[in-house]
Amino acid sequence: MPQAVTGIEIKAAATVSSKDFRGLKKLAAALGPRFVAGVVLYDGETLTRFGDCLYAVPLSALWQPD
Repeated sequence: MPQAVTGIEIKAAATVSSKDFRGLKKLAAALGPRFVAGVVLYDGETLTRFGDCLYAVPLSALWQPD
């Protein structure tokens, strides 16, 4: 059974745009169904979806309780 892969990028910016997901989109294309999600961690405040399985997630979410 193939291993599932989640890609993670970290940005030092307070905003995220679709251009910030270029690397994760290339990874998704290369891995096909093995790619399950892509996350850009950034210095903002809003969790935002950027298409299928692509998310911008505030760095602060790493230490905030559910």
